[in-house]
Amino acid sequence: MKSILNIAAYLFVSLDRLPELRAKMLDECDARELKGTILLTGEGINLFLAGKTHALRGFLDWLRTDQRFAPIQVKESWSDEQPFKKMLIKLKNEIIRMNHPAIRPEEGRANFIAPKKLREWLDRGTDDLGRPVVMVDTRNAFEVEYGTFENALHFNIEKFTEFPAAITAQKEVLMDKTLVSFCTGGIRCEKSGLYMREIGMPHSYQLEGGILKYFEEVGQAHYQGSCFVFDEREALEPDLSMIPLEKSIRRK
Repeated sequence: MKSILNIAAYLFVSLDRLPELRAKMLDECDARELKGTILLTGEGINLFLAGKTHALRGFLDWLRTDQRFAPIQVKESWSDEQPFKKMLIKLKNEIIRMNHPAIRPEEGRANFIAPKKLREWLDRGTDDLGRPVVMVDTRNAFEVEYGTFENALHFNIEKFTEFPAAITAQKEVLMDKTLVSFCTGGIRCEKSGLYMREIGMPHSYQLEGGILKYFEEVGQAHYQGSCFVFDEREALEPDLSMIPLEKSIRRK
């Protein structure tokens, strides 16, 4: 059995006194010999961590003693070796930069669809009301190269700040479709889903938990390739195993 637990998680929640919070979290992570990256911002937290199972679960138990973090949900995968080289906690202005300050997921989430329900839609090709379903990939171009949903719409963007203009340009073509935006773990879609609603695309949803949650609950159905992840594993297969070296398309 693989010995290293890997988790990805985020939560949009108002945070203050970030330097003090950073120091406490770093002490807890170091004491448990965890490695990875945590982003702390005024709008919430985003984390990718790895370590021994009891140590990582202990950190999550500690984190949830702060009521602000009590609702946080994690996506799990396993590896033979520690995929991170060090422990970093960074202070940022946004969890994921979009340059649309009016989009605030903490104040209300976009409509979402669970992975198993999405598979039903994709099996059928339509939603429950008979509208065609279009998967909208919000990730950057190099991530899409590793893998994506079959026939997914993507925009060859280099950064997430380009997504609003890209989807707006397609608004009229997509108005009669049901749109499901997706990304690695769901965090970008917290904002993309709200943005699509804001510009008047009423039949839009986000994939709950992103590609990683879909892999966990559904597997490979309707997905081609692997999923890029932001650690030394590079990418995960639909069974959440590390992509074999011979299949790697590392960026040069």
